[in-house]
Amino acid sequence: MGEPITIRSGASFRTEIVAGVHTIIADEPKSAGGNDEGPTPYDLLASALGSCTAMTLHFYAKRERIPLEGVEAVITNDRMHAKDCADCATTTGYIHRFDVTLRLLGNLSPEQRTALLGIARRCPVYKTLTSEIRIEERSAEE
Repeated sequence: MGEPITIRSGASFRTEIVAGVHTIIADEPKSAGGNDEGPTPYDLLASALGSCTAMTLHFYAKRERIPLEGVEAVITNDRMHAKDCADCATTTGYIHRFDVTLRLLGNLSPEQRTALLGIARRCPVYKTLTSEIRIEERSAEE
């Protein structure tokens, strides 16, 4: 199990996230009642997917001696009604969708690019987001 992440919030949407020695601020945009002091929770989720994908690609490229010089991932996320999704197993409620566009930097052959794009889905965050997830919540006062 990973190290715990501590979340602290006051009377507003602004939330402080403490992960080890790192502090990140999350917030909602002003249009949603926040102060826009940091990324939204969904932006952070998309960031986790993108950064994990980039790290996975670098790990694989290094191991296979592929001259990958960098990765740029552009991620958008939204949700759609399940009934509007022709190729989804879920038929009710909402489907959350992440559209990921990857730019692989470096002097790469077409075969290396194809191999790297195939590896992108092996990132642990991708696997987590596409598997069954259980969330156990409890009060700290118990």
